Amino acid sequence: MLLEVVDARLARMFIELPARLHAAVPNYIGPLENEVEAVFDPAKNPKLQNGECARWVLTDANGQAVGRVAAFLNRDAVDVKNADLPTGGLGFFECIDNQTAANQLFDVARLWLAARGMQAMDGPINFGERDRFWGLLIEGYDLEPNYGMFWHPAYYRPLFENYGFELYFKQYTCYRTTAAELHPSFAKRAEEHAGTYRFAHARKQDAEKLAQDFHHVYNLAWARHSGVKPMTLDEARKIVKEMKPVVDERLLWFAYHGEEPVAFFISLPELNQIFKHVGRRLNLVGKLRFLWEQRRYMQRRDKKLFGIIYGVVPEHQGKGVDAAMLVYARQAFIDAGYAEIEMNWIGDFNPRMLVTTRSIGAKILKTHATYRYLFDRERPFERMPIIR
Repeated sequence: MLLEVVDARLARMFIELPARLHAAVPNYIGPLENEVEAVFDPAKNPKLQNGECARWVLTDANGQAVGRVAAFLNRDAVDVKNADLPTGGLGFFECIDNQTAANQLFDVARLWLAARGMQAMDGPINFGERDRFWGLLIEGYDLEPNYGMFWHPAYYRPLFENYGFELYFKQYTCYRTTAAELHPSFAKRAEEHAGTYRFAHARKQDAEKLAQDFHHVYNLAWARHSGVKPMTLDEARKIVKEMKPVVDERLLWFAYHGEEPVAFFISLPELNQIFKHVGRRLNLVGKLRFLWEQRRYMQRRDKKLFGIIYGVVPEHQGKGVDAAMLVYARQAFIDAGYAEIEMNWIGDFNPRMLVTTRSIGAKILKTHATYRYLFDRERPFERMPIIR
């Protein structure tokens, strides 16, 4: 039976399903329940101000949940970005290995979106920013997921593709050790730029400067890209505030030309290495357990850091400032006890970023896919445009 989530009981079934489905998977780490619930809470998700969403749970004859899905519509994004192909979102998909069951979930999301004027749906994606809950795992099933990313079993891919979803783009997670040497050209760049640029990590006690520097580089380096909207300074302040309990300032690197921030490489300790010992519920007990496990983890000398975002202001691209910044950052990572780096969310539509990751010796470790389903099955399919 397909049930729309309209009460607390069904919401609990929706939240609990993936942990039960994947309970036997040793490398499974589930997302924090409060973060999933926040996606569907109008008080916590600003996209619901001009958008809407719905959730469903699929149950078997015994009333046990065997599948779930969400559909959502962000009218701001549809109006601005998809005038010729209004596209909604499908996400938080979980299901038993049964194509009929999966089709029921895909159908209800498609019909809900079509009734609201949509002509396509992307999935699995988040009703929020791309930094979490985005994409279907298609390579790396034997590895633990990073914070904010779902782990999916291999059979999900044919469930999507058999229904008719087509690959819109891939997003890669790349890996390297901090001990691996950078190419000698990086050190040369650092020497060349020693008098022109200044490289420094942020200071947690100066949260306002961190927010302003992040805001400046982000809007110049990223807001021009498709699907990325400019960030307000208040939004940057909110991000800094939210990061503060888990941030290690030695992982927040900036390059400055004079007093202007012109590049950044922002990372966090890989939080799933802590949360896997805490559990999915960040209630009072969970918060206390997190503080204990965080303290233990930060004392280790084999920590993993998680690269969140990297960017260079256009006027300073191609000058090697990013290479020079990484020379300083790498040594700081080693000194702080970080042994591994995973860099998340590198789209295959961004060849320049892929070249950068290869240049530092990083290799693709995991791959997620974002699919698109066109409601008009005769319409030609087009992949995500390449960033030039």
